Amino acid sequence: MGWIIALFIVAIVVIIGVTKWSSLMKEHQQAKNLPINMIEFSNLKDGTYIGEYEGGMYKWRTNKVEVTVASGKVTGIKLIGSSDPGKENTKHNELYNRVIDAQSLQVDTISGATLTSKAYLKAIENALAKAQ
Repeated sequence: MGWIIALFIVAIVVIIGVTKWSSLMKEHQQAKNLPINMIEFSNLKDGTYIGEYEGGMYKWRTNKVEVTVASGKVTGIKLIGSSDPGKENTKHNELYNRVIDAQSLQVDTISGATLTSKAYLKAIENALAKAQ
């Protein structure tokens, strides 16, 4: 009788684990396929713009940035809010410097933080859409 209860408990744990794993993979797939649209950097109006990304399915990657445009170029990007629990490890300033140097959103993401990098790029895109 005890082995039936143990088997039942194991079955429940497996079902819960598979369900959670499926949800996690769905969220990762959504983040991986997040489109980063082209922004024409040569037509930007000077100013400071706030951009937000809502973070996807579970809001894990919600972030807010401040983008500064001067003389028609992106000159500064600052993270002003994030719900990402690993934000300290994402090297977001390195990503922002890539955008500033390239004057483009089509830059390499941070190795090991691809999904978070895409979320940060989306927030920058949303800010720059206001500067068009």
